[in-house]
Amino acid sequence: MDPHHNNFEPSKWEGLQVRIISSAVLLAATIGVWWQGGWLFALFVILAAQMMVKEWNGLTENDGPAWRMAGLFYAAIPCASLIWLRGVRFDGHPDAGLWLVLYLLLCVWATDIGAYFTGRKFGGPKMAPAISPGKTWAGLGGGMMTAAIGGGAAAGFTAFPVGLIWCALTGLLLALVSQAGDLFESWMKRHAGVKDSGTLIPGHGGLLDRVDGLTFTLPLFAVMVHLSGLPL
Repeated sequence: MDPHHNNFEPSKWEGLQVRIISSAVLLAATIGVWWQGGWLFALFVILAAQMMVKEWNGLTENDGPAWRMAGLFYAAIPCASLIWLRGVRFDGHPDAGLWLVLYLLLCVWATDIGAYFTGRKFGGPKMAPAISPGKTWAGLGGGMMTAAIGGGAAAGFTAFPVGLIWCALTGLLLALVSQAGDLFESWMKRHAGVKDSGTLIPGHGGLLDRVDGLTFTLPLFAVMVHLSGLPL
């Protein structure tokens, strides 16, 4: 074995400490308003939507007005979906929205974590080298696996009247859609010729860099909840 070949070489993990710290701060703030719900949560999401639009405008400053208009929908639809999900209530589950949002976040975060570590550990063929050179098929597989595990583990508290298999399969679907959202945002940055959408979050870039997986999964999951037959 080549002694210089090491899948855990320091360069692959450069910046991990900053990423962990900034993620912890963001997670703490998100958990606080998610638990509180109501107007505080809605205000938090609306402010996030405004920052998303600002970053989108930066990415499309050299494009026409149609791109600017698209940014409003790109931010408003997932954010409105998130506010709606958090407010879901029905008989027997007065805090259903709180757990539905947690389920979605667990699946998306599990996807990101699984893809990040699996991709750097195993490397392998690139998934879309022209768009996002760092993403590999191994990372996608690891992300889907961790999302399925996370989704299945959430079966005990999700408001859906379904079991572990359904929750795990939904985790797989959300993982795929999350990665599609990630690739789209990567394409937008390539289009704009920038590395990050902004500088808001140390180690992660802008807000769009952090929530790219949610922009597609939130509307999908909201539709799934709406069509689930729950007495909303």
